[in-house]
Amino acid sequence: MKILVIGNGGREHAIVWRLAQDAARHTLFCAPGNAGTAALATNVPIGAEDLPALVAWAKENRPDLVVVGPEAPLCAGLTDALEAEGLKVFGPCKAAARLEGSKAFSKEIMEAAGVPTARAKVYTNSAAAIEGLKDFSLPVVIKADGLAAGKGVVIAQTRDEAEATVRDMLDGGRFGAAGAEVLIEEFLEGEEASVFALCDGEHVALLPAAQDHKRVNDNDEGPNTGGMGAYTPAPIATPDVMAQVRDRVVLPTLAELRKRGIVYKGVLFCGLMIGPKGVNVLEFNCRFGDPETEVVLPSLLGDFAAILLACAEGRLDPAAVQIRSGATVTVVMAAPGYPASYPKGLPITGIAEAEATGCTVFHAGTARKDGQTVTSGGRVLTVTAHGDDLRAAVDAAYAGVAKIHFDGAHFRRDIAAKAFKHLH
Repeated sequence: MKILVIGNGGREHAIVWRLAQDAARHTLFCAPGNAGTAALATNVPIGAEDLPALVAWAKENRPDLVVVGPEAPLCAGLTDALEAEGLKVFGPCKAAARLEGSKAFSKEIMEAAGVPTARAKVYTNSAAAIEGLKDFSLPVVIKADGLAAGKGVVIAQTRDEAEATVRDMLDGGRFGAAGAEVLIEEFLEGEEASVFALCDGEHVALLPAAQDHKRVNDNDEGPNTGGMGAYTPAPIATPDVMAQVRDRVVLPTLAELRKRGIVYKGVLFCGLMIGPKGVNVLEFNCRFGDPETEVVLPSLLGDFAAILLACAEGRLDPAAVQIRSGATVTVVMAAPGYPASYPKGLPITGIAEAEATGCTVFHAGTARKDGQTVTSGGRVLTVTAHGDDLRAAVDAAYAGVAKIHFDGAHFRRDIAAKAFKHLH
């Protein structure tokens, strides 16, 4: 098959890499791609948000399948534009991508479908929102309605902080149009987990649950990031929990969308809180997560392209989705200063040596310059390893990390540590 993958991060490198593992030898393209995808695919110099250029390229080159990585082009309607040209797309249409593009819409769908989620109210006026805070106990969660690159959620510990956050979003324009509407939401206790559901509009196949590590430093300290590492399977996501995710979360959500004439094809990312109140949805995303993709896809057996195409064509057979035994861990190596400002262009050495240990190194923020690989982003590499059990996977991933060097590289040393609490 001729396949175009859209995006340039670790997630997209993992998607391209997994497609390259298929027995069928696909012809792969990645727009715009990075130094890692360049080894497996032809990088196409078109940005992921340049919809007219992407559609023009796809019209001319007629890929058998387009796989969209990031949320922004999905929310902007890239799938609709490609399907209008007769192309097949793994990634939801604009109406379905509103599950991520609007947290208010997402809540409305969940409430209509009876999906367990935190109580929330939506506001566009700061005075009304501040009055509404009285209905919620502390801590309280305040969310910008729209896309805010994963930074639009504040857990306020005090009433003053909550009021300041509301004013910051609604009056101060902190997130621009994304924050013109805010949700005030009850805080849920528990542990977070991520589950990817492959969907063809009606049928679903769940991939194993992963747990991400959002804070930049060990012991979940320091500022939030896009994610510093992940592991799968997550012991907290027991078979009973996974059955609830399928039967009480994903299937009712797809059914509610269908009632509204919306067919959801692609991956539905369920951000879950598992705790004293059971399994609740914190948020839906309309695409694979990052860095969870880098641990979950190496666990997937079978023909990946055939599974994605079946979703796009509305004929997914959940039994075709098989998972390998064991565990997988990924560790993010970040640039000095991340998640604040960081330098670019730092030479990277040791990737081949890390892969010689059995790891797979996914490029997240890299580029090629003067014949060598250099840093070009905050999260630079994700080093992934599989093992017979979680301990073996953790040890193998860190053995790979130890081989790689760039100036000021930093990474968490406690990825998957919380999983061992559940295993003992």
